Amino acid sequence: MKSTHLFLIVLLPIFMNSQSKKNAKMTHILRSKNLEIHIDVPLRNYNLSRFDWTGKITTVKYKNIHVTGVEKTTDASGNDYGKGLYNEFGIDTAIGFDETKEGDWFHKIGIGILKKDDGPYRFSKSYDIQPALFKVVKKNGKISIDCRSQMVNGYAYELKKEIEVSENGFVIKYVLRNTGEKKIKTSEYTHNFLAINNDSMGSNYILKFPFQIKPELFDETVNPEDKVEIGTKEISFNATPNEQFFFSHLNGNEEVIAGWELINTKNNIGISEKGDFKTSKVNLWGAKHVISPELFFEINVDPGNSIEWSRTYTLFEYE
Repeated sequence: MKSTHLFLIVLLPIFMNSQSKKNAKMTHILRSKNLEIHIDVPLRNYNLSRFDWTGKITTVKYKNIHVTGVEKTTDASGNDYGKGLYNEFGIDTAIGFDETKEGDWFHKIGIGILKKDDGPYRFSKSYDIQPALFKVVKKNGKISIDCRSQMVNGYAYELKKEIEVSENGFVIKYVLRNTGEKKIKTSEYTHNFLAINNDSMGSNYILKFPFQIKPELFDETVNPEDKVEIGTKEISFNATPNEQFFFSHLNGNEEVIAGWELINTKNNIGISEKGDFKTSKVNLWGAKHVISPELFFEINVDPGNSIEWSRTYTLFEYE
């Protein structure tokens, strides 16, 4: 424990922990000619145990029109659920969870370590948290957030996320370095909470994919009102849904190009995401007020090695 305390003291001038969060700027804003992106710092606002705290993109505006929404309209504080473009590591299970004893701690990448209780891992559960150490640097139209974990059960890592804005888009770059003794095997995805100009889901929206959608191979289908229509390469609506909808493995487990494009014909605005990787898992979740396509990136990195990937978002006017 002595060496751990020394480590914290040495890093306090550059890394934020719970003691220094009151002095941290709450939100950073990146701007370009047509874009405005709001990013919460790690230890402010949303601080629960699901979504990655590094680079919490809460709002994206294109030509002063909101293109992002929120997970729950009933969230009075605005900080208890997802919003904007929140990403998550290990939605199915956090690294080291199965080998951790009840009452001990396990990692949730981008957050810190969580305390295991007496049940199975659930991403929606609220766990006790010991935050990781974070460093934030903003300059020249970009922001960089570093996350450094402690060693727990042979696992440790360093995560760096960089967000850079351009005239009509932005790029999110990730670098994950395994600084522990065991292999890190998990996944990462971005929960894109999209609602262009706060327009409800309905006939004004078309969601396109660069691969063939295979409903016969979906792992799960939740479409209780049959208002979501599945096409060959696109998803649309025949009416506004009142119930949540969900489809898993739109690609039928086939490895495909990681990408999607959402168009709103009422506001003539579109947004797209493209990963620099192929994906074997594409999910879709949504409700009346929001839609969220999800591109999963599989992570398998040995001790001492690093893995890099990126997500590029483009905003455009649709004619």
